[in-house]
Amino acid sequence: MASSSASPSTSFLTAVQSRRSIYTIKKSSPIPDARIVEIVQHALKYAPSPFNVRSCRCIVLFGADHEKLWNEAYKITEATMPPAAMEHQGPRIKQFGKGYGTVLFFDDSTAYQALSPRFQALSKTYTEWEEHSSGMHQFIVWTALTQEGLGASLQHYQPSVTGFVRQTWNVPETWSLKAQLVFGELTEGPGAEKPKTGLEEALRVFGGDV
Repeated sequence: MASSSASPSTSFLTAVQSRRSIYTIKKSSPIPDARIVEIVQHALKYAPSPFNVRSCRCIVLFGADHEKLWNEAYKITEATMPPAAMEHQGPRIKQFGKGYGTVLFFDDSTAYQALSPRFQALSKTYTEWEEHSSGMHQFIVWTALTQEGLGASLQHYQPSVTGFVRQTWNVPETWSLKAQLVFGELTEGPGAEKPKTGLEEALRVFGGDV
């Protein structure tokens, strides 16, 4: 069997292992705002993108802008969700507002106009390619923030907050909201890692020396 000892990829895999959803966060950060923005810029530059179209767009909210988003999310959810469900969801949304910031992830449909007609047609046929790219952008930022000592969780309050986001931060109509990454300094440790179930049937290998 091939050796599984430490290799140059070990630090990357350790970072992947460390990333998880953290909800117990507070309104502070162990790193400067400029470093957070730099991480988002790094993902925008280097995350895989179909045809190198670079259609991902991000908005980073700090301070009052961050709070404004989650105050509105609470109001919208309260108005549309049954009271019994709101008893669980309401406190969690309020906890998001107590965090330090939010990264909003979008996809810009106008980016595809720069492609050749052939690649434009492919991008419309295989729309999941853009979803794959969006997810990788989110994962890179999430994992990097974790390595910097921040807790984070990925949320999906679109489309309920999409209109508010578009109006409040002057977001172009061509930007489609995909996710909201809430982050802040941890108020306590990440806790025990949840068991990973179903892995026995998750992988099949044919050939190779394993």
